[in-house]
Amino acid sequence: MGQKIKQDEIHIGQNIREIRLSHGIGQTELVRKLQLEGIGITRETLVKIERGIQHIQAIQLRGIKEVLGTTYDELFK
Repeated sequence: MGQKIKQDEIHIGQNIREIRLSHGIGQTELVRKLQLEGIGITRETLVKIERGIQHIQAIQLRGIKEVLGTTYDELFK
Protein backbone atom coordinates (compact mmCIF):
# COMPACT_ATOMS: atom_id res chain seq x y z
CA MET A 1 0.00 0.00 0.00
CA GLY A 2 1.45 3.34 -1.04
CA GLN A 3 1.60 6.56 0.89
CA LYS A 4 -1.71 8.44 1.05
CA ILE A 5 -2.08 12.20 0.98
CA LYS A 6 -4.82 13.73 3.13
CA GLN A 7 -7.12 16.31 1.59
CA ASP A 8 -8.13 18.13 4.77
CA GLU A 9 -6.72 21.60 4.14
CA ILE A 10 -5.86 21.39 0.46
CA HIS A 11 -8.47 20.47 -2.08
CA ILE A 12 -6.47 18.18 -4.34
CA GLY A 13 -9.56 16.40 -5.64
CA GLN A 14 -11.29 19.61 -6.61
CA ASN A 15 -8.13 20.82 -8.33
CA ILE A 16 -7.82 17.53 -10.22
CA ARG A 17 -11.42 17.88 -11.40
CA GLU A 18 -10.93 21.48 -12.54
CA ILE A 19 -7.71 20.67 -14.42
CA ARG A 20 -9.24 17.52 -15.95
CA LEU A 21 -12.29 19.46 -17.18
CA SER A 22 -10.14 22.30 -18.53
CA HIS A 23 -8.37 19.68 -20.68
CA GLY A 24 -11.70 18.27 -21.86
CA ILE A 25 -10.96 14.84 -20.37
CA GLY A 26 -13.70 12.72 -18.83
CA GLN A 27 -13.25 10.61 -15.72
CA THR A 28 -13.37 7.36 -17.66
CA GLU A 29 -10.73 8.59 -20.10
CA LEU A 30 -8.42 9.73 -17.29
CA VAL A 31 -8.78 6.38 -15.51
CA ARG A 32 -8.07 4.51 -18.75
CA LYS A 33 -4.91 6.54 -19.36
CA LEU A 34 -3.75 5.97 -15.79
CA GLN A 35 -4.37 2.23 -16.09
CA LEU A 36 -2.33 2.16 -19.30
CA GLU A 37 0.51 3.69 -17.26
CA GLY A 38 0.18 0.83 -14.76
CA ILE A 39 -1.55 2.86 -12.06
CA GLY A 40 -4.31 0.94 -10.34
CA ILE A 41 -7.36 3.19 -10.08
CA THR A 42 -11.05 2.82 -10.86
CA ARG A 43 -13.56 5.44 -11.91
CA GLU A 44 -15.28 5.03 -8.53
CA THR A 45 -12.00 5.79 -6.78
CA LEU A 46 -11.45 8.88 -8.95
CA VAL A 47 -14.96 10.11 -8.14
CA LYS A 48 -14.25 9.76 -4.40
CA ILE A 49 -10.89 11.50 -4.73
CA GLU A 50 -12.41 14.40 -6.68
CA ARG A 51 -15.16 14.75 -4.05
CA GLY A 52 -12.55 14.78 -1.28
CA ILE A 53 -13.95 11.73 0.50
CA GLN A 54 -11.00 9.44 -0.24
CA HIS A 55 -7.32 10.15 0.20
CA ILE A 56 -5.18 9.91 -2.90
CA GLN A 57 -2.14 7.66 -3.08
CA ALA A 58 1.15 9.30 -4.00
CA ILE A 59 1.52 7.09 -7.09
CA GLN A 60 -1.99 8.08 -8.25
CA LEU A 61 -1.19 11.76 -7.76
CA ARG A 62 2.04 11.47 -9.74
CA GLY A 63 0.22 9.65 -12.54
CA ILE A 64 -2.57 12.21 -12.67
CA LYS A 65 0.01 15.02 -12.77
CA GLU A 66 1.77 13.37 -15.69
CA VAL A 67 -1.35 12.41 -17.65
CA LEU A 68 -2.89 15.88 -17.26
CA GLY A 69 0.43 17.59 -18.01
CA THR A 70 0.20 19.78 -14.93
CA THR A 71 2.38 20.57 -11.92
CA TYR A 72 2.22 19.71 -8.25
CA ASP A 73 1.82 23.43 -7.59
CA GLU A 74 -1.41 23.43 -9.59
CA LEU A 75 -2.66 20.30 -7.83
CA PHE A 76 -1.89 21.65 -4.34
CA LYS A 77 -3.05 25.26 -4.80
